[in-house]
Amino acid sequence: MPDEEREARRALACVVEAGEPRLASALGKAEPQVIWERVAAMAGRRLEDGSHDPWVRRASAIDLDAVRAGEVAHGLRFIIPGDDEWPAGLSALEGCPAVQGIAGAPIGLWVRGPRPLAALSEVSVSIVGSRAATSYGERVASSLAGGLAEAGVCVISGGAYGIDAAAHRGALGEKGTTVAMLACGLDDPYPKLNVGLLESVARAGALVSEYPPGAHPTRPRFLARNRLIAALSQGTVLVEAAARSGARNTVSWATGCGRPVMAVPGPIGNATSYTPHRLIREGEAVLVSSVDEVRELIAPLGTVALGRPRAGRLLDTLTDDQRSVYEALPARGGRTVDDLAMRAGLRMPLCLAALSILGDAGLATCRSDGRWRLGSVSDQPVLIPDVATPPALQPGSRPTEPTMPRSVAPKESQR
Repeated sequence: MPDEEREARRALACVVEAGEPRLASALGKAEPQVIWERVAAMAGRRLEDGSHDPWVRRASAIDLDAVRAGEVAHGLRFIIPGDDEWPAGLSALEGCPAVQGIAGAPIGLWVRGPRPLAALSEVSVSIVGSRAATSYGERVASSLAGGLAEAGVCVISGGAYGIDAAAHRGALGEKGTTVAMLACGLDDPYPKLNVGLLESVARAGALVSEYPPGAHPTRPRFLARNRLIAALSQGTVLVEAAARSGARNTVSWATGCGRPVMAVPGPIGNATSYTPHRLIREGEAVLVSSVDEVRELIAPLGTVALGRPRAGRLLDTLTDDQRSVYEALPARGGRTVDDLAMRAGLRMPLCLAALSILGDAGLATCRSDGRWRLGSVSDQPVLIPDVATPPALQPGSRPTEPTMPRSVAPKESQR
């Protein structure tokens, strides 16, 4: 990009609060260079009608040379729209309705880290939630982030305490990539207790901010950075948030940007479960409980095959012969082997072989009078190991000689 535009955007990023609708409106009518020239001219003349304009006051005090020196000293780079590194996803903010008086795409971003931001955000998910997270929430956030990172998905969050920090740690634990969007200058990351973690994030992915070196965090700046977290990622996962959590603001931005919103359910009655449960109930978020469910929502349709757990059934482990005999067994009383063979449609040797296996598995019980009945069936599927099945009973084979049933003593619970 032309140096003039980059300089103008850098200057405007220093004097205009991020997400100010007035700037978004101005950029729709004029180039950044023109806007900055007007502001700088007013600051230079110190016109009375501009003396109360915060843009003009800040422009009169700004030292752009010091800003550039700070970038060099802390290894930062200032990227703008049109750069190869500029994430395409941020364009969604241009048509997004304002949230709490904040609107518009960033005029530029300061980035610290070895990896291009556009490449990092190409396949990414944001994980956000409460700062006052429970151990359950931190465990879930870390596990989801680790699984996503292992699958090649970049994890984006805000670098804060609680869920944010757990998400970054989970991704780092799997040697994955992660991005922290900060509400302050990258020369002095906040919060202080997370500086070590944020340094690790910078090495593995990137630290990103709309604010120049020396800028301090404020509540409006946290709200403004939330829109970047939502727009930069392909979907947002909410893990724990109380009724008035700032993470709810990120969800609003994700919805406005047309990104999938996902929520992890929590224990009923916990204050931090309130917002995820409400979003799920009202249909604003999709319930997710696994990495595959998250990936299914952010990936192109049909590209992620969910390995959904399938409940095993009792009869799944039986051969056709064993199943036929099992279904012929009575729950009460008993039947002779001849009767069972007839009902199962099997020859006597095959029926005896099946009864032997069913008896060993506890699925059939031989009474003292030699008659057979159903054994004790639990709620769990019964697995019959291959070693317990004679070779003659393997699928596709038939016994050539009669196999006498071994005596099966009734279990204590069956007597």
